[in-house]
Amino acid sequence: MTDKPRHLLTLDSLPRATLEALLERAQAFAAGEQARDALDGVAVCTLFFEPSTRTRLSFQLAGQRLGAHVLGFDASTSSTTKGETDLDTFRTIEAMGVRGFVIRHKGDGAVTALAAAAGPGVSVLNAGEGRSAHPTQGLLDMLTLRQAKGTDFSQLKVLIVGDVLHSRVARSDLHALRTLGAGEIRVCGPAALLPDDGTLRGCTVVDDFDAALAGVDAVMMLRIQRERMEDGLIASLDDYHRHYGLTATRLRRAAPDAVVLHPGPMNRGVEITDEVADGPQSLVLRQVANGVAVRMAALDLLLGC
Repeated sequence: MTDKPRHLLTLDSLPRATLEALLERAQAFAAGEQARDALDGVAVCTLFFEPSTRTRLSFQLAGQRLGAHVLGFDASTSSTTKGETDLDTFRTIEAMGVRGFVIRHKGDGAVTALAAAAGPGVSVLNAGEGRSAHPTQGLLDMLTLRQAKGTDFSQLKVLIVGDVLHSRVARSDLHALRTLGAGEIRVCGPAALLPDDGTLRGCTVVDDFDAALAGVDAVMMLRIQRERMEDGLIASLDDYHRHYGLTATRLRRAAPDAVVLHPGPMNRGVEITDEVADGPQSLVLRQVANGVAVRMAALDLLLGC
């Protein structure tokens, strides 16, 4: 690939050719292609300052499948609890000869700042930064959509539902959908949970969830973050479910072959019912499986020969 990037921090402004090349490589891995020696001898650290299940484990498995030496980092059991700064932690691990960092952090700009401090030959992959970006989640969502709907997104109607304001997943999905030329992007959620900073440019915002579902090809549900109740941004979980919960009855308003995605973790009975989450139109577990393939492709791009 020409113009190989050093870091992968966001999908915003990522060239379409690079994005599509990543998806093609990920599809090859998903189909069973082996690359055990691609990162043979390369040390990769999953540097997570926030809890994670899917992202952390899939990155670790991806690195192992590429032959990397994978080091796990848990902030709760590290010297950060003794006052060590994030930058000192990063530089300490870098000094051990680690070439690749997979970093998750709650602070917007924190991963980007660590990437700027990286020494020569060291690459950083953003595994979730504040509310601003989660590029590999966006990539795995696009791979899942491509598998279900084909590579031409120009006629695709996609609906994103929920707390877009605080969602790094939604932002990365929106970046990718625009780059891939999605035909129509609809957004639905409580007004207090929709951003007004340009994030939704080019999107059709629909207040009524039932109306928003009409004829869509894909429904991308977002986790309702329960702390938003404490902030007074939603009245109650029951009220949220009544207005924005995806039920089997509601899903019938979408296209007959519509698919349902959710980045997890799911709040069952709040933003999605068991019947939908476990139903035939749900691609939630395929997203999880695709996460390993996408993260293999991303690590291979940044750190492979």
